[in-house]
Amino acid sequence: MKYGFFDDANREYVITDPKTPFPWINYLGNHDFFSLVSNTAGGYSFYKDAKFRRLNRYRYNNVPMDNGGRYFYINDGENIWSPGWKPVKTPLDHYECRHGLSYTTIKGKKADIEAEVTFFVPLNAWAEVQKMKLTNKGKTEKTFKLFSYNEWCLWNAEDDQNNLQRNLSTGEVEIDGATLYHKTEYKERRNHYAFYHLNQEIDGYDTDRESFIGLYNEFSNPRAVLDGKPSNSEAHGWSPIASHYKEITLAPGESTDLIFILGYIENEEEEKWESKGVINKTKAKALIEQYNTVEKVDAALKELADYWTELLSVITLNHADDKLNRMVNIWNQYQCMVTFNMSRSASFFEVGIGRGMGFRDSNQDLIGFVHQVPERARERIIDIASTQFPDGGCYHQYQPLTKRGNDAIGGGFNDDPMWLILGTVSYIKESGDFSILDEMVPFDNDPSLAQTLFDHLTISFNHVINNLGPNGLPLIGRADWNDCLNLNCFSKDPNESFQTTENNTEGSKAESVMIAGLFVVYGTDYVALCQELGKTEEAERAQNCVDAMKEAVKQFGWDGEWFLRAYDFYGNKVGSDENEEGKIFIESQGWCSMAEIGLEEGMVEKALDSVKERLDTPYGIVLNNPAFTEYKIEYGEISTYPAGYKENAGIFCHNNPWIMIGETKLGRGNQAWEYFKQICPAYLEDIHDLHKVEPYVYCQMIAGKDAYKPGEGKNSWLSGTAAWNFYTVVQHILGVSPEYKGLKVDPCIPNEWDTYSINRKFRGGEYAITISNPDKVSKGVAKLIVNDEVIEGNIIPDLGEGNHKVEVIMGTTSLVDSASAEAVVAE
Repeated sequence: MKYGFFDDANREYVITDPKTPFPWINYLGNHDFFSLVSNTAGGYSFYKDAKFRRLNRYRYNNVPMDNGGRYFYINDGENIWSPGWKPVKTPLDHYECRHGLSYTTIKGKKADIEAEVTFFVPLNAWAEVQKMKLTNKGKTEKTFKLFSYNEWCLWNAEDDQNNLQRNLSTGEVEIDGATLYHKTEYKERRNHYAFYHLNQEIDGYDTDRESFIGLYNEFSNPRAVLDGKPSNSEAHGWSPIASHYKEITLAPGESTDLIFILGYIENEEEEKWESKGVINKTKAKALIEQYNTVEKVDAALKELADYWTELLSVITLNHADDKLNRMVNIWNQYQCMVTFNMSRSASFFEVGIGRGMGFRDSNQDLIGFVHQVPERARERIIDIASTQFPDGGCYHQYQPLTKRGNDAIGGGFNDDPMWLILGTVSYIKESGDFSILDEMVPFDNDPSLAQTLFDHLTISFNHVINNLGPNGLPLIGRADWNDCLNLNCFSKDPNESFQTTENNTEGSKAESVMIAGLFVVYGTDYVALCQELGKTEEAERAQNCVDAMKEAVKQFGWDGEWFLRAYDFYGNKVGSDENEEGKIFIESQGWCSMAEIGLEEGMVEKALDSVKERLDTPYGIVLNNPAFTEYKIEYGEISTYPAGYKENAGIFCHNNPWIMIGETKLGRGNQAWEYFKQICPAYLEDIHDLHKVEPYVYCQMIAGKDAYKPGEGKNSWLSGTAAWNFYTVVQHILGVSPEYKGLKVDPCIPNEWDTYSINRKFRGGEYAITISNPDKVSKGVAKLIVNDEVIEGNIIPDLGEGNHKVEVIMGTTSLVDSASAEAVVAE
């Protein structure tokens, strides 16, 4: 069953049935203020940090699902209903939800009354604006009652759920006409408050939850709505809310517009109060003034649309496949912005409390985002590097509000440091801005320990070579990219986290072949950066280390048909044909193939053939095989999941692109493309009920072949899958990637493709690139023509400002002098 469709012209996904297999959500906001909104208006808002500055309360994993949000109730005397179907769930005569780029419009109709609400966060505003249009579609006059509803969170979302002995006594509000203020803890330690405003006079209100809903009623049947009148309650402790009440009469065909504003305000200490006990509302009134008319709101919506038009214009694909176009041009780029903003902190699977911004995660997210707003990527790199330790290790996560490392998680994940090289090099290649390397960046947020960002990269590189095991491979530490492969944990206590329990590294022989491949890939990037900077001695030193790592992998990381995954604490092989379960893992096949380790000896080809044979499924490539069926204490969390889920032989979509890139190293464009389509949401529309999660964004995990329901998706939106798939399809399949000197063109495509074009803005210039494939090859550039001149090699020079015409002709006579870039006619 299908629950909606893509509207590419309007850059929207249109949901036509509110009862989706799982809540299908959207994100509002682009900088400091954010909201999550489901297709039935569930969700919440926060300022910068979903843990410490949450405005409204949301209950995760609730029954029924997705209960709580920004709700509206209409009581026309005969029917009580909500425009988004929930929470009342009265059957609607018409329902539609349009998720667009940083806005959502929900429309419901019942008994000739139509209610349409557009939710969005204006650019650079600390507020969610809700524009409601009410229309009488009938032939007789309609009189009805409208109630809004917002339940305040007491700011700290974790404490809000736990410390009830305090929280049920602290809630405070102020009421000023149609503006309902939330000021809990404002008089003591907080400099911020929130408000919910309506731009018209109201006929009543409620600010106490029990008065509005009733102690034993639910969101679906609030007492005030059933009674048809509010109680004008003022919250004193318990659970503060904000609900407006308005009586409306509409003639046939008449419409009325209402503007609701959910806002956040901060005041300096000396400017907190208007008078004793009365908050200073100056900033709130100024914010309200910006969006208090339909004309102002429409202008803000247009500004938001123009903003996205400009962002998406940096990379634009024109291909015969509409599904590929919509992913590359709209939805994949959009998701990359969201993952840049959120990392892994707040979704309908991440509660916004336990995880902040990841060191590893945020660096990877940059590769799908950096072309959109390079200056924000620059700022993020500095923030990330500032949480690094002087020895090169890092906090695994940091809090977005404070930008300080998260002590609760700590560090010790030995892959983390190398990702900083990826993030930094990606930024410089896109922007041409080498000055970032001279920025003085603290260690552990201590300015007295600051060194240049380039020094941070050197220390990151050295962290790997200073932590090698007995086989010359990197020690894994607490874990590598796979947080659940805990080779030094040995946990027997179900009350402790595998990621934060004691890291028993003393005497450990636990080495990671995955980190070895990662080191070769980004170590090679570090070498190239040193060469670009004229640091020849450092480049030579680093290259020697990279070469030594390649040899270590060939000697100790090769199992005969594929690359080992690791060695455990005792020095036993992990991911070997010798093992009974977990014989082969995807991560090391991907990274060692991307690193081209053993390419000439046939190792890469054998490893990828083994992936196809043992790990591939119709829904994507599983992480390992065979799945673990018993707890292996020396492996940790990976063996705790049921077979086919998450890290235990689930399809972890994040790492599927590593295999796609590996296939492009061999020139096998047909196989890379098939892998791409298997997990790409636009190609999964026919299996909505099975796939379950949103059909317009990637999810982290799809149930693998050993699962009860193979193909079922989980953990959508906040996944490195977004950035990696965008990076892979644009730079390695479509084959246009930024380099220090210009744009490299090196497609690896299905040999049946004829032609496609990419418009690429790059460092002030705009390049109209047409790729044609007359010889039906998968890889190989036979001719490169730039502004009607043939160019040697496959690098489009950085020509600066202006419009530039580029023709790329693929063929069997390749201009690219590399064994990994030879033309392949067909696999």
